[in-house]
Amino acid sequence: MTSGPYEVLLETLDPASHRETSLPELDGKPDPWESSMQATCECLSWRGAFDNLERRHAEDTLGETIYRDFPVRTRSVVVTAHTLMDRGVISPNELRARMDAVRERFHRQ
Repeated sequence: MTSGPYEVLLETLDPASHRETSLPELDGKPDPWESSMQATCECLSWRGAFDNLERRHAEDTLGETIYRDFPVRTRSVVVTAHTLMDRGVISPNELRARMDAVRERFHRQ
């Protein structure tokens, strides 16, 4: 894997995960986080921060390069985070801190 500002995203790939290769693997009910992520993306697009078409193009490009090993359903979140870091909206350190806080909350429950 590469180093740099995107390492925080690349580190999230579970070694046990795999890239989907068949329709049954790709088809299924979205997890709650996926629905929330799609709503977040819609809000970003609606407010002009990250247009949906632009995001889909980024998902195609980055999903076949940097994030090719990620499951298809997770690409929206890593590509959105990648783009927000590129635009200076959030730094890798801020993202890591937020991810750590979320993980901590899950471990308390």
